[in-house]
Amino acid sequence: MRATANEPATAPKKRAVNLTLNVDLVAQAKTFTGNLSATMEALLADYVAQQQQARLSRQQAADACVEYWNEVLAAEGSFADEHSTL
Repeated sequence: MRATANEPATAPKKRAVNLTLNVDLVAQAKTFTGNLSATMEALLADYVAQQQQARLSRQQAADACVEYWNEVLAAEGSFADEHSTL
C-alpha cells in the first residue's frame, strides 16, 4: 500500500459497520463535516481513551486502598486474629 499525504503506509485496517443514528442529527452533523466517518472515528477514539483512563484511575485507586489496608494489617494486625480457632 502506498502512503498518501493524509494516510500513512501503516494505516489501521478499517471495515464497514452498521449504526442506527437519528436522521436529523446525521443531517445536522453533515453540515459541519465533509467526512462523517472520520469525525465519528475521532469521537469514538476520544471516548475509548477516556474510558481507558477512567478504568486506569479506578484501578489505581483500588490498588492504593489495598496498599493502605495491607499497611494497617501489618501494623495493627487483624481484629479476627484474637478470635481465630485455627
